[in-house]
Amino acid sequence: MLEIRNLHATVADKPILKGLSLTIQAGEVHAIMGPNGAGKSTLGYTLGGRPGYEVTEGSVTFIAPHSVRPELAEGPSLSSPHAPSCGEKSGASTSSARTGHEDSAGIDLLSLEPHERAAMGLFLGFQYPVEIPGVSFVQFLRESLNAQRKGRGEEPLSGGEFLKLAREKAALLKLDMDMLKRPVNVGFSGGEKKRAEMVQMGILDPKLAVLDETDSGLDIDALRVVGEGINAVMRRADKAVLLITHYQRLLDYVKPDFVHVLAGGRIVRSGGPELALELEEHGYEAVAG
Repeated sequence: MLEIRNLHATVADKPILKGLSLTIQAGEVHAIMGPNGAGKSTLGYTLGGRPGYEVTEGSVTFIAPHSVRPELAEGPSLSSPHAPSCGEKSGASTSSARTGHEDSAGIDLLSLEPHERAAMGLFLGFQYPVEIPGVSFVQFLRESLNAQRKGRGEEPLSGGEFLKLAREKAALLKLDMDMLKRPVNVGFSGGEKKRAEMVQMGILDPKLAVLDETDSGLDIDALRVVGEGINAVMRRADKAVLLITHYQRLLDYVKPDFVHVLAGGRIVRSGGPELALELEEHGYEAVAG
């Protein structure tokens, strides 16, 4: 589903990723672990197309599960001036983003705009979900979903259809539906923000979820709920997950197929779930040395 080859990326002209390679197949859960400053979040932001993260070498190929017309995958139109622009450039040229560079081997992810990557089926979960004053969560989610459906050539959901879906996903994550009527993440606790983000993931139904320290700031009960939500939404044969985390605790609920240690901008060791336990017991320096 995702093939990363010799990826180099810089932030403010500072090299962060230094030759990272990783293959993720459909049906797999991969965990990336590593010390602070190793490049874990940079990997997530680079895959998502965040401005300011410049790829200087390497490639990222996405095996799209369905055909998408990138020229139709417009970002959601929100009335609030606080809403982030989905049309911000990721460093790729506009012409290449429109074609998607699709061939029999997959799609050049780096050639696409952020909202086009989302329409392809990529979801990026943030360590610190942002607040968007003036925009209700329900409006934000419906606009986002229908923008992606348009990009896939599908009909938009009606208001009633969307509310039925939103209630279903909110119940799955034990989130009060009334919270989705509030402005996006405004006044939410850390745990509520993470659960709301998982509701968003459930509604958008991505093929590949990149979750950046989703366990950050969660208490034991919230961690269990979020972990169960990730499994319910993403544990399928046609989906895949890349979990970015510091700790073993999330992996008690979302069992990874592979664990990778990221240090110095590249993957220095890979293994099975037992590698996370080894890291927990002995630390990064002893294990990845």
